[in-house]
Amino acid sequence: MSALASRFHLDRDPLRPPQAPGLGRGFAFAVAAHLLLVLALSAGVHWRTQTLPTYEAELWAAVPQAAAPREQLPPEEPPPSKLQPRPEPKPAEPDPRELQAQRDAEIAIAKAEKKKKDLEQKRLAELEAERKAKELAKELAKKEQAKKEEQLLLKRRQAEAAAKEAKEAKEAKESKQAEAKREALRQENLRRIQGMAGASGGPGATGSALQSSGPSASYGGRIKARIRPNIIYSDTPSGNPVTEVEVRVAPDGTIIGKKIIKPSGDAEWDKAVLRAIDKTETLPRDVDGRVPSLLVISFQPRE
Repeated sequence: MSALASRFHLDRDPLRPPQAPGLGRGFAFAVAAHLLLVLALSAGVHWRTQTLPTYEAELWAAVPQAAAPREQLPPEEPPPSKLQPRPEPKPAEPDPRELQAQRDAEIAIAKAEKKKKDLEQKRLAELEAERKAKELAKELAKKEQAKKEEQLLLKRRQAEAAAKEAKEAKEAKESKQAEAKREALRQENLRRIQGMAGASGGPGATGSALQSSGPSASYGGRIKARIRPNIIYSDTPSGNPVTEVEVRVAPDGTIIGKKIIKPSGDAEWDKAVLRAIDKTETLPRDVDGRVPSLLVISFQPRE
């Protein structure tokens, strides 16, 4: 026994855990419990299957009674023949009052449906008329707004045109007034220059010569002496053309404007004179320290 046990211990895997003690006793108790259960079930089935004894008894009434007649069943109808169809039962005739009530109800329902349909159509017609009225009102409002905008635009254009005409008329008037003032100033300067140059004519004299005898003729010579070196003219003139130029001068002697009032007929000579005036920029003062605001100077190629 010890050898067998030692062999069993050697064959068993040493890494496995040992078996729980009392495993055999538990197995034996389980087998015994199942056997007892099977015996109890067999006894119960056998007890249920035992035949019970039967007994018979006769009852006698104290007073004699007669038996009731048997139930009489209605005779069975023969099956319908295949050749002769079974007659269908005639439908019962409806009550005229019911028919009249049914017709009245149908008429009332039809009238109610027609009235409902008429009301719906009337409502739809009212909605359509209301929609058309709103659209028409919108169109009229748009047209009225467009008309107002057009009138405003027309008034604005008319006001702008009137303002433009008034501005142009004012500018034309101012231009004429300025031109008249410049002409008056030019005439006054001419008279002053002529007087400064020692002209011997009276206030109504019509002479226009810059140089004349007298001591004040030096100013005209000084002006021409300042401008003359700046004239660059390389062409050969035909004759000795005269160019008269109107020069506007600031109080400090700065040249602020110029224009030819009498062209010489030689365009290149006229341009050369204007370029020389621009190059000169300033004019000298007179002996009294003043500079005329407007001068008329004549230039010739050969002087």
